[in-house]
Amino acid sequence: MIGPQGRVRVFAYSQPCDMRKSFNTLSGLVSEMGHDVASGDVFAFVSRNRKRAKVLWYDGTGLCLLAKRLDEGRFAALWGRESSGVELSMSELSLLIEGCTVVGRVPLSPARVDVERASRVSPSDFR
Repeated sequence: MIGPQGRVRVFAYSQPCDMRKSFNTLSGLVSEMGHDVASGDVFAFVSRNRKRAKVLWYDGTGLCLLAKRLDEGRFAALWGRESSGVELSMSELSLLIEGCTVVGRVPLSPARVDVERASRVSPSDFR
């Protein structure tokens, strides 16, 4: 299977990105966002004209880079927001890569559930 596996966080860069950038320069942008590229999180970048996008992630053995150019339509503009980037779900990333323009404008996924706080059963219930 190609692509990130398991529970990962997805961040979109908050400014238009030059699509000539590759592994090292995109890694620098991830650091600029305040994240560690080797954390296993996924990072999405969209070009100024919104016809191209790249996704960068570390799979445990090295950096992976997915690039896509749309023949028709445009990617969602995810910039103009906070400097640390927009956090997306994996479903929203899939929609972004497919060219859905609603991504980033309205929440498409429910908020993350904090398992510790949401649990109805605590370890002390079993004593």
